[in-house]
Amino acid sequence: MGRKSNRNQNNQRGKSPSASQLARKIKTFLDNHYGEEYSAKQIIKKLEIRDSLSKNAVEPILIKLVENGTLSKSPRNYYASKKDPDFIIGKVDYVNPRFAYIVPEDPEKTDGDILVKEVDLKQALDDDRVRVMVYPNKGRSGRSEGRVLEILERARDEFVGRVEISPRFAFVVPDFKKMHKDIFVHRGDLEGAQHNEKVVVKLTEWREGDKNPTGKVTRVLGKAGVHEVEIHSIMAEFGLPFEYPKEADAEANAISEEISKKEIQKREDFREVTTFTIDPADAKDFDDAISYRRLENGNLEVGVHIADVTHYVQPKTALEREAYERATSVYLVDRTIPMLPERLSNGLCSLRPNEDKLTFACVFELDENAKVLKHWIGRTIIHSDRRFAYEEAQENIDKQGGDFFEELTHLNELAKKIRKHRFQNGAVNFETVEVKFKLDEKGTPLGLMVKERKDIHKLIEEFMLLANKYVAEFIFKKNSGKDTFVYRTHDSPDMDRLEVFSGFAKRFGHNLDLDNERQVSSSLNKLMDEIQGKPEQNVLEQLAIRSMAKAKYTTEPKGHFGLAFAHYTHFTSPIRRYPDMMVHRLLQHYLNGGKSPDAEDWEKKCLHSSDREKRAADAERASIKYKQVEYMSLAEDKDYEGIVSGVTEWGVFVEITETKCEGMVRVSDISDDYYEFDERNMRLIGTKSKKMITLGDKVSVRVVNTDIDRRTIDLEFADNDEKTHRTRTPR
Repeated sequence: MGRKSNRNQNNQRGKSPSASQLARKIKTFLDNHYGEEYSAKQIIKKLEIRDSLSKNAVEPILIKLVENGTLSKSPRNYYASKKDPDFIIGKVDYVNPRFAYIVPEDPEKTDGDILVKEVDLKQALDDDRVRVMVYPNKGRSGRSEGRVLEILERARDEFVGRVEISPRFAFVVPDFKKMHKDIFVHRGDLEGAQHNEKVVVKLTEWREGDKNPTGKVTRVLGKAGVHEVEIHSIMAEFGLPFEYPKEADAEANAISEEISKKEIQKREDFREVTTFTIDPADAKDFDDAISYRRLENGNLEVGVHIADVTHYVQPKTALEREAYERATSVYLVDRTIPMLPERLSNGLCSLRPNEDKLTFACVFELDENAKVLKHWIGRTIIHSDRRFAYEEAQENIDKQGGDFFEELTHLNELAKKIRKHRFQNGAVNFETVEVKFKLDEKGTPLGLMVKERKDIHKLIEEFMLLANKYVAEFIFKKNSGKDTFVYRTHDSPDMDRLEVFSGFAKRFGHNLDLDNERQVSSSLNKLMDEIQGKPEQNVLEQLAIRSMAKAKYTTEPKGHFGLAFAHYTHFTSPIRRYPDMMVHRLLQHYLNGGKSPDAEDWEKKCLHSSDREKRAADAERASIKYKQVEYMSLAEDKDYEGIVSGVTEWGVFVEITETKCEGMVRVSDISDDYYEFDERNMRLIGTKSKKMITLGDKVSVRVVNTDIDRRTIDLEFADNDEKTHRTRTPR
């Protein structure tokens, strides 16, 4: 099953091209090989010109192209293009073994991403920073093409994979889907690794002309398929740390638990005010607490108290350096890799009940309509009265009983009003589907559930958003945005991408009104409400998010489209996010009357934090995908209902409705017709039957293979010809 029919080409065989066609062919070839010279004989060979008529025409055409200034001719009768190409710098997106795309650093310099064939990559790998020559003429696909001239920066030189050992040599087959080259390892560089074990391998050499790079095993992880080994493989693949540095750990252990009277005197004392935390049942790092107090004037005071991490983590310490390097805690399917050592994250900084704790707070005075009448920002000391799991707090609201049920109920009513007002102002309601696994003691998935977001989750979310917003606005208004600060920004969506998304939504029977750009948010919210609980919910939510800009950290005081806030920051999670620590530091600096520091250093920290945030999200997704693959390898062998969640030229992605697991049906495995890829409309079309397989189609599939190494699930359509049905083969 190919992607494009060869019939037209076959019909053309034996026909000589016209002089103008041949001239175009020669010109395109030389343009695309800028800086290189070729003789007439070499051009004939390179262009595979076989008929004598065309061969004889090449020399006269070359002379004519020289005369009109298109080509240059050397004294040795070698020809070269005189058309200057463009040169760009970008990052490699190595989508498949045959070619990669180069994503330009400056998008305005090119018409989209640059396609580079594997032979022209000059040994560049995924995410490498490269310099590329862009060919003057576009390729057959209508896309700009080019070739890599230089690798400016390797993104990674270590890979995780499975060792395959033969009598004379060994290869490591990388887990990373975008690493399409096996890595050769001399038997003396295996570090004791056995056949089929998982290892970390470091690239040591890649000589010009060699098909594969050479590497050396630096760490043996263990037997492939074992839970602990696979999780360690994911950690190594994404460069996540396995342990905390001794120096930073020692600094954390040396910090005193004592809170001095002098320190208390610097703070507002909330220890007598009703205060509680609400977190996941298995959480230990309690970042935030809510205080609740009725004022004499009848209004309500709500305090959002955040762990005062920067009181304990001082600049120019090992703790600070490691927190910056990690920049975020990473939540894998079975463990947390913390930004801070446990002594701080689960101990000193965690707002545990019945203990005095140091906090940074944003305190609001609200009326019954949830309107903020006053607010105060500063350092506090609290004494939490109760640690709630989300489920406990929700139960107290539902049954109207239990600890602090009246306070929780009132806060919930206020949160709903704040939320309603936020959406009226244009916020977008993205409720993404989250999957959670029940694991046994060996890490084997016993069950899979979709996390449910209830009122109590939204209560905490609204008050955290409120605090983040007011902190950002406080700094911005202080000096009209001229003071250096760390903002969390989110650009408005690209309308062209939203148009594409709107077309996909229509296939499910949902309309998105894009005629009025000001009404985009409300139209998106209407759509999100319509799809709640429907089979297409997860697919459309993911597609909607992909059509949006990515939120990022920056010192530029731009707005946040998704939340409809003019200014926004991250203030509420300093135990697990370094940008929040940056915000706390700058905030206290300004509260102390300090002048604005140079923005450049803070912008570099913002970029680093955004990069680390992406790494953490990718690692978290990989760990979930690993468990999904394992779960489906153990699941019942039956037909599953699913929705087409993606279409490419080589396969159809299907999300299984029952388990939320995504797998792929390869085009080569669809036997009822020969399918061609319609990229514009993201669909496959049968050449004979004209049958279409389109994003959003409801289908029935079977699992035929699961590959834990690559974290992939191979599917086939359940109505595929019976003769092609294969027995499931887990690996």
